Amino acid sequence: MRVSHVITRLIVGGAQENTIASVLGLRSRKDLQVDLISGPTTGPEGSLASTFDGLPGALTIIPELIRPVRPFQDWRALARLTALFARTHPHIVHTHSGKAGVLGRLAAHRAGVPVIIHTIHGPSFGDFQGALANFIFRAAERRAARVTTHFITVAQAMADQYLAAGIGKPENYTRIFSGFDLQPFLAAQNDLALRKRHGLGADDFVVGKIARLFELKGHDDLLDVAPAVIGAAPKVKFLLIGGGEWRQRLEARARGLGIASRFVFTGLVKPSEIPGLVGCMDVLVHLSRREGLARALPQALAAARPVVCYDCDGAREACQDGKTGFLVKPGDLPTLHDRLLQLVRNAIGRQQMGATGQQFVRDRFSVEQMVGELDRLYRRLAGEHGVEMKFNH
Repeated sequence: MRVSHVITRLIVGGAQENTIASVLGLRSRKDLQVDLISGPTTGPEGSLASTFDGLPGALTIIPELIRPVRPFQDWRALARLTALFARTHPHIVHTHSGKAGVLGRLAAHRAGVPVIIHTIHGPSFGDFQGALANFIFRAAERRAARVTTHFITVAQAMADQYLAAGIGKPENYTRIFSGFDLQPFLAAQNDLALRKRHGLGADDFVVGKIARLFELKGHDDLLDVAPAVIGAAPKVKFLLIGGGEWRQRLEARARGLGIASRFVFTGLVKPSEIPGLVGCMDVLVHLSRREGLARALPQALAAARPVVCYDCDGAREACQDGKTGFLVKPGDLPTLHDRLLQLVRNAIGRQQMGATGQQFVRDRFSVEQMVGELDRLYRRLAGEHGVEMKFNH
């Protein structure tokens, strides 16, 4: 059975890591032929395209498939995708991200692909943007939904939001958590040498954050509460992992607040380096206001690190308030401050939350479980829609 995945770009990010892990895992199934189609990857967020080096035919780049709305290029991308699917005849097209999600599904329908699946990694519409943008994106999603066989969501919250917007029916949705290789996180240790390389002392209390340095990720909120947190707990340092367009502005803010020495900006790091850095953290904070279910949350929990996060989208499906960390209402800076200090001062509580979180993630977020659930869903949908294949179980 041939399966083609489509994504807008392969930057360093959770949706991209999820897609790549899915493609590579499914390629190991002997009766599946799986490839990935992507637009070009440019900008300060880095690229994961090199993952496919040495895998001929695994990755196809469509130059016209870009993230910004550009009607002429979007029309060309739609035509290129339609022609590609008409030539390769995939049994399933599985799309990811906003632009590729809409164009990929419409192209697959035009080419007569029997099963069309879309994964919702995060919301395309919501309070994070204006009314006009929401109108356009809702309309595009509703149009694409008419040719969509099935939706996969990384959190039930995504299904709830899309159903409330009149997109699909409950039976059209399946939640599959975004799995990853658990072992490096389960084995993560507080490496004092690694701490030292990043300017962190052995007795520093490290509050980590993994996110692009960009809007809606909550870095400004963290900077807002940091002076008071540091004033109450002078050993606290903040480790910000990720690159992005806002780095210089955020560094300038830290200097202006007189706390630059308490902030460490790593810039872009390879995904393989994340477990070691999480091991150096005492707590992970995640303050995004637009996220399906951030991979940083289960990754930190897999390393037995408690989390403090905004109660946004699917966050509560990983962070169990009071058990594996704390949920905070978006923008509630006094509570954010208090929860961080509560964890700074309660080592036993941190350990208990970390242990609970680690077991929770171990049972639900392995890459093997994700790939297995995808495989079973593909086979079920193929059978229901007349794809005549001999499946080997």
